[in-house]
Amino acid sequence: MTPLKQHLIRRIGIEGPLSIADYMALCLFHPEHGYYVGEQPFGADGDFITAPDVSQMFGELTAAWLVQAWQAIGSPPSFNLCEIGPGRGTWMRDITSTLSKLAPAMLDDSQILLVEKSARLADAQAQVLGSLTDRIDWIENIAELKGAPTLFIANELFDALPARQFVKTGHGWLERMVGLDDSNELAMAIGSASIDNSLLPLDAATAPDGTVFEYAPAREALCQQMAEHIQAHRGFALIFDYGHAHSAVGDTLQAVRRHKYEQIFAHPGQADLTSHVDFQALQIAAAAGGAKASDIVTQAEFLLGLGLLERAGALGADKDDKTRQKITQDVNRLAGSGHDQMGQLFKVMCLSDTPTIPPAPFTPAKVQETDG
Repeated sequence: MTPLKQHLIRRIGIEGPLSIADYMALCLFHPEHGYYVGEQPFGADGDFITAPDVSQMFGELTAAWLVQAWQAIGSPPSFNLCEIGPGRGTWMRDITSTLSKLAPAMLDDSQILLVEKSARLADAQAQVLGSLTDRIDWIENIAELKGAPTLFIANELFDALPARQFVKTGHGWLERMVGLDDSNELAMAIGSASIDNSLLPLDAATAPDGTVFEYAPAREALCQQMAEHIQAHRGFALIFDYGHAHSAVGDTLQAVRRHKYEQIFAHPGQADLTSHVDFQALQIAAAAGGAKASDIVTQAEFLLGLGLLERAGALGADKDDKTRQKITQDVNRLAGSGHDQMGQLFKVMCLSDTPTIPPAPFTPAKVQETDG
């Protein structure tokens, strides 16, 4: 039994059931036993691999888009380049390396900031980023940003922010909780809190009893905060995550440990715990913050549109067969449509200040309001 599981059983036994959101928050961010405090999540030696760890091409193509975004806001001579949830630092390393070749003036004019609350992860990022650390500031919240044009980037950030769950019952939609069963083990329970029907998606009306709907106010709050900063100071936010383009019912809460899915109560604090992102909800939050949200594109559409195949061909042009095969595998992992590939499951959205037209492949969203 993990230390956090012991803590949770004691706490629930004394204080009563926890919401799914509170359970997620404790599993991931508990100051002593949380996943991001004690585990090494990223890479082959961790529990999951993110797109920047798959190939340098992800960072290179992101950098190419960021150059266009910087130009779209007038190539400001001083601006923030801010990554929220920077993982191992691999993405920012590859982006800045590419910018040093594509747009050295842009790199020189940037103030690079990493939003990271874990001191252990910040140390790991500094090791990956090497000499670049001399010009990087680590902050814990985007409220610490100075009032300057800002290019935000975030990859697999929103899925880790806690989400609440509600279950359809004969008495309406009631909140799903984490309680204790007869054997004093963690188990699902039903609470008494309900949800405003205006927050439910269109398919909730015909869903059968037992259906789950996930609602993540923490994600919407962060998105709105980013939008408000962009609208006030100009800029963009580029967001990658797995999820669905339109609000819908469904239970997507999942735990991943050592690159395998497991039951969410198996190893609290030692497994990554996430749920799929509702991108339509983020679009609405961006609009509430005064910024524009783009239509949602798949990761495949984004990367292929920016020249993934051409870049792969250039990388493999003078390489041996084994290296070219690895590059092909990386392309398929990033942009393929298989169940273990990122191309269709991962979505991409950009936020922009209202006067600015976002670079391709984005177009302004046609719908920024709920279906309900």
